[in-house]
Amino acid sequence: MSVTNSTGGLSLNEILANSSVKTTTSASDGLSSATSAATGNKELGKDAFLQLLVTQLKNQDPLSPQDNGEFVAQLAQFSSLEGITTLNETVSGLASNYNSSQALQASSLVGRSVIAPGNKAVVDTSKSLNGTVVVPASVSSVSLKIADKDGKTVRTIDLGSQGAGNAAFIWDGKNDAGTTVESGTYTFTATTTIDNQATSLITNLPATVSSVTISQTGGELMLNLAGLGSIALSKVQTIGM
Repeated sequence: MSVTNSTGGLSLNEILANSSVKTTTSASDGLSSATSAATGNKELGKDAFLQLLVTQLKNQDPLSPQDNGEFVAQLAQFSSLEGITTLNETVSGLASNYNSSQALQASSLVGRSVIAPGNKAVVDTSKSLNGTVVVPASVSSVSLKIADKDGKTVRTIDLGSQGAGNAAFIWDGKNDAGTTVESGTYTFTATTTIDNQATSLITNLPATVSSVTISQTGGELMLNLAGLGSIALSKVQTIGM
């Protein structure tokens, strides 16, 4: 009985080397197939990551198995990936709830009166108009001029000396002669003297919200004011009836 030497004279090291090459190639093919099957054209998620990890363990080189430290590091990566995925889902849910809250808030503002920074107001002169002037520091006098649509000053109101803060004023819809003027859009200009220099001041005036614009990208809610344009909700000083 004869025995044929199938090694063809190869040494043990050469046989092990060939075995390692085949095993490595097989593992590479297995990982490639697993990657393709797990991910396709989608981003790598936690399920695909776990599938790749299991496939890697199945196809690892038996003569050079994966180091314990590397395995623990991969498990830590998987845990981090799962945490990030959960966090993304939570943030998406919060964003959705925020958008719903904005829509509800917007519907309640339409038709209501607000006081916001601006120099123009649509005035019904049969009623008094209430507003404020923002005074940055204590001053000896503040003057408020009200002009009609043609730029003609119809009323000048002397607010006197004011401390830092919001100085309130009321316009009864009358001109300097005591005659009630026509309803319409009027411009309010407040000035004072600070360090011997004439300084313009910010006025907060009433307006009616005609509609609301909700950002689709998570931006700020914008109020569209009747006849005056739009303004961010964060700039509104007061919301009335």
